Amino acid sequence: MSVKRWLLGIIGIGVVAWYLFALPQPLFHSPTSTVLEDRDGRLMGARIAGDGQWRFPVADTLPEKYVAAVLAFEDKRFFSHPGIDPVAVGRAMWQNLSQGRLVSGASTLTMQVIRLSRKEKPRTVIQKIIEAALAVRAELRYSKQEILTLYASHAPFGGNVVGLDGAAWRYFGVPPQNLSWGQTAALAVLPNAPSMVRPGKNEKAFRDKRNRLLTRLFEKEIIDSLTHRLACDEPLPGIPLPLPQEASHLLNRVVRDGKEGQRITTTLRLPLQQKAQEVVQQHHRRLEANNIHNMGALILEVESGEVMAYIGNTTDQDNRHQNKVDVVEAPRSSGSTLKPFLYAAMLQEGLILPQTLVADVPFNLDGYSPKNFSNRYDGAVHAGEVLYRSLNVPMVRMLRQYGLSRFHHLLHTLEFSTITRPAGHYGLSLILGGSEATLWELAGAYASMARVLMHLNSDKQYLGADFHLPHYTDTPPAVIAKKGRRVLSAAAIYTTFETLTNPDRPEQESGWKFFTSSRKIAWKTGTSFGFRDGWAIGVTPQYVVAVWAGNADGEGRPGLTGLSAAAPAMMDLFRLLPATTWFKRPWDELIEAEVCPKSGHLAGPYCHPADTVLIPENGILSSVCPYHRLVHLDSTQNYRVDASCYPADKMVHTPWFVLPPVMEWYYRRANASYTSLPPLSSACTQHAREKVMEIIYPEKRSKVFIPTELGGSPGKVVFKAAHRNPKATVFWFIDRTYYGATTGEHQLAIHPAPGKHILTLTDKEGNTAHTDFEVAGE
Repeated sequence: MSVKRWLLGIIGIGVVAWYLFALPQPLFHSPTSTVLEDRDGRLMGARIAGDGQWRFPVADTLPEKYVAAVLAFEDKRFFSHPGIDPVAVGRAMWQNLSQGRLVSGASTLTMQVIRLSRKEKPRTVIQKIIEAALAVRAELRYSKQEILTLYASHAPFGGNVVGLDGAAWRYFGVPPQNLSWGQTAALAVLPNAPSMVRPGKNEKAFRDKRNRLLTRLFEKEIIDSLTHRLACDEPLPGIPLPLPQEASHLLNRVVRDGKEGQRITTTLRLPLQQKAQEVVQQHHRRLEANNIHNMGALILEVESGEVMAYIGNTTDQDNRHQNKVDVVEAPRSSGSTLKPFLYAAMLQEGLILPQTLVADVPFNLDGYSPKNFSNRYDGAVHAGEVLYRSLNVPMVRMLRQYGLSRFHHLLHTLEFSTITRPAGHYGLSLILGGSEATLWELAGAYASMARVLMHLNSDKQYLGADFHLPHYTDTPPAVIAKKGRRVLSAAAIYTTFETLTNPDRPEQESGWKFFTSSRKIAWKTGTSFGFRDGWAIGVTPQYVVAVWAGNADGEGRPGLTGLSAAAPAMMDLFRLLPATTWFKRPWDELIEAEVCPKSGHLAGPYCHPADTVLIPENGILSSVCPYHRLVHLDSTQNYRVDASCYPADKMVHTPWFVLPPVMEWYYRRANASYTSLPPLSSACTQHAREKVMEIIYPEKRSKVFIPTELGGSPGKVVFKAAHRNPKATVFWFIDRTYYGATTGEHQLAIHPAPGKHILTLTDKEGNTAHTDFEVAGE
């Protein structure tokens, strides 16, 4: 073979290789806008592309109207030519030669796609030939439908608008499939001369070009005469319209989640999203009077965990109050929103029953002294009441009983990612808002509990997939628990939700009682320390509604509580949703048990009559009533006696409900029906061994801090005690030094010196109580 033929062969192979690989993959590399759609494909918002263009991602389909119009205007033989149109080329050559100038280019839509993809190339005859060759190559790679879609997605429509989707929204405020014939024709001719979109200029030329296309469509019998006439009278596009901003915070989240430049079809429902935004804005206006400027809300579908509505914050064009912050994702003090998880966990482990009495008296543990929101203490409160009244002190006692580390582990299992530090860092304040949580994760955890109840079968088999975070796309969420693993039992969850339907909340308004009586909802509120965060989360078998209210900058406001700031919005959001049924009772995980009606514990031998109730199956492991005991009275039943001081055959034996002295001291204030033990007979006092007096503060081995008054003088600490006899006189001693006597209300303000001390109390009958404490150095 000659060298010449060898070289020609090499060149030929090179040309063929170039031709085969001349088209890049993908054909276009321009950045695209991030587009957010609802579950039905309706536009909710978009963010401009990185190069400053409104260029939507390539659409899957094109409206038939647009296809008919653009082919009639640009390339009527599109479906029959191989990328170049010989007829059009011949016509163009004749017109150009006869006119002595360039009047027709003969470009097919395929050639225009190639030209758009090579946007920096000069428009010369050589480049035209290359485009023609590449157009034929494109026809071999892409289908006709794909070529049409590429053209519609990258054609210029004036200004910084590129592509049919962006043009339809920017010029007419509708999706392409909703364009009229007049609007469709205007957009079909616009890429031929995109500069015509200039209100007040070029309007006649623009209108004439559009109407000529409409006439052509009429002549081809694509539209009828009435449609033709009406379309010709339609106005031309003018100043670009703003795009919808129905979920701006979710759009920003999509970008943060690494989905920039994509078309994201979400699980949101646009009509519900719009109504939810109106509700949030209405409550925002109400709260602004108290300088509360931010609110976020989520509506979830329980079954799927899909987000139905996502309100990241209130609307404020000036962003004066950090309204661009997405509070759905923002970690905030959890307030009381974690209490239902502890309550359910303790029910599951058999540590409490719904009516178990829990001590509600102040205490101090190594300097930590929780307080009830109302600063009121009832001595003893049923566990369920502790939850729905959101009492802090008894709930901290419950956490102490359950175990801080165990609860910390449970929260990690439930995917609370904001709880990043060891359990000891949070301490017992973990249950009162000592940790942070997000609206996203809280709503997801409540929805996960609801799914357990919806999916539990008769074999008590648990689905690990029930526990997962919410999701705003159809992508399956990450599963928290393995199949068959019981994070929280159905019986414990059901009992917790039943408890949370109780409308008897602090500061309860009658309007809410009416609403919750007509629609059964399990709901919990929460308020953080310093009135910085207000939470409200409601659950039904079908929906979860979660609301946060506050200030994004962390400023607290008086009266900013979950009950007053967030709960009204939550209730109004539920009104947007269909009424639902209630959860089915998990019969297979419930057992009958006899329970003491007063103490709520399992009935002991002196609890008569006992109540027979359904409790979670592990409730049988809970403690028997410790507060009922058999009391021996004299024949008058006015004094207590025993065999050492009174004839046994004359005793009257009766069951009595007796609380420890400190609990009793608070309890009898809140419960007028409580009957204290009769006093001991004077003949029996020398034999008494019963505890009649307790020290409330300071607790044993606690550390006491002495305050300093405003003027700099040393302050005093108020020590407290309780005595069964409301008329008793108590004498106070510290390290054998007498400090005073009290009657009735046993409180004494004292300024002990720094160091370790022993506090001793005694009454006239010789009863004593002791505790040791340490005063911190000044």
